[in-house]
Amino acid sequence: MSTHRFKKLALACGTVLTAFGLSACDLAPTYKPPTFVVPANWHGQGPFATATPADTTLPTDWWKLLNDPLLNEMEATLTKANPDLQAAAERFIQARALVVQARSELLPHLAMGAGAFDNKQSSDRLFRYKGNITETDEEYHGLASWEPDFWSAIRNHVRAQKQFAQEKAADFAMSRLSLQAELASDYVQLRGYDAQIAIYNQSIGYYQKALQITQNQLEHQAAPRLDVARAQAQLYSTQAAELDVQAAREVTEHALAILTNASPSSFHIAPTQVMGFNQPSVPAGVPSELLQRRPDVASAEREMAQANREIGIARAAFYPHVSLQAGGGFAQNGFDLANLANSLWSYGASFELPIFEGGLRRAELQHAWSAYRETRDTYRSKVLDSFREVEDGLSRTNRLDQENHALKKAVDATLATQNMTMTLYQGGVGTYLEAIFAQVQTLDTRIHQIEVATRLYQADIGLIRALGGGWNVKLLPTMDQALSITPLQYDDLHHPQPVGGVDISQHPEAFENLSSAAPSAPAAATGKTLRPIYDQAEH
Repeated sequence: MSTHRFKKLALACGTVLTAFGLSACDLAPTYKPPTFVVPANWHGQGPFATATPADTTLPTDWWKLLNDPLLNEMEATLTKANPDLQAAAERFIQARALVVQARSELLPHLAMGAGAFDNKQSSDRLFRYKGNITETDEEYHGLASWEPDFWSAIRNHVRAQKQFAQEKAADFAMSRLSLQAELASDYVQLRGYDAQIAIYNQSIGYYQKALQITQNQLEHQAAPRLDVARAQAQLYSTQAAELDVQAAREVTEHALAILTNASPSSFHIAPTQVMGFNQPSVPAGVPSELLQRRPDVASAEREMAQANREIGIARAAFYPHVSLQAGGGFAQNGFDLANLANSLWSYGASFELPIFEGGLRRAELQHAWSAYRETRDTYRSKVLDSFREVEDGLSRTNRLDQENHALKKAVDATLATQNMTMTLYQGGVGTYLEAIFAQVQTLDTRIHQIEVATRLYQADIGLIRALGGGWNVKLLPTMDQALSITPLQYDDLHHPQPVGGVDISQHPEAFENLSSAAPSAPAAATGKTLRPIYDQAEH
């Protein structure tokens, strides 16, 4: 090898090594998530106590704390077949594909091409060239291009896309938690309506007997016709109120059907007479741990990390842009292509440095900085919202638990009052107006107690959701796991390997049967009956 060629080769190698060295220049600011100073304890005090350190975290299947087999089965169906959850998982897969697209810009791009052309001129054309009237041209070639990433603009774009994929994984976890909480809350509401309907039925039976008593009193001229009218009004208004609750129950049942990927027309849950849930023990933990439990907080933090990378990309636009191209092949007016004399090649490089663009690059950098600060503000707002939701949950569960215990005592008192006033009326001592007042108060108190109990269980579910439902930021896929395929992978492209707990069915057509019935598992209150009213009217 001549000295001249050796110098050229050394210069080329040095250029490539220099390019790789410069590519380590990262212009993005050093990223560090904000560190918030938060209180050490919660202000709201819930009726929950942590027994051991092992109980400070919620299980991922937190709904099992309510101890209802039917709810457990519906939650499993939701996690497997809910269309909104499936769509959220697909958005994560799409984000992983964008990571591969961005990373491809770091690698050389290679291409092949071939062509053949056959031209014929008219032999009678005026001023025709006196040569061959037919001409054949064939060629094939290869192309290569590569852009050295001197200022890490491409690398920052790849990192931003990886962080975007992590954001979508957190969004999937939040969507799953929200849907699971919505299903549990709707199911609790359904059982609350069942308990109300049972109470209305019981009261209607009582009022029918009371109406019969007033009619007997009227026949014996021991009571005025006004008492009969009052008894009839009480009976009919209660029957109307029951119909309203029945309609609300049907609407709630329809919502449960949609959440479990079923048509409401084929979905029916057998009613119960009482609410049989267990009161869950919800560990609130400490504020610093909350930031690790909330998927939406993790999503906001990943969005902030992406905005930080965009600053590096905007900065790189101020520096020179270099790209390399090379091509080669064979061409000939015939088919004897594989001949050195018919070879062709080209190579080159382009260099571009912005000089004056009217403030374009500076405006883009200013925009990137502002967008980053906006994400920090959004992240802080999300953290504050998460603390507020936990405080709200603790306050609600504490007050509703106390209210529910007080109302249970009020129910006992009003039931006793209802029976005593009816006994006095039958004995001719009391008035029916007093009996009517006791009946209204008893029914209102019993219905209100069920409503408060329903809200208490729903507040438990809301608190669990506010605490992240057993999720942890460690469950997010790593930056490397965000890649869905390797550069030389050509199989298993339809569905990448699941990572970060985001796993969905590869066959969505399996969920196109929307006529599924409700699960057959027993409810927590199956076999339990409502406490009977001690009716003096029967004696």
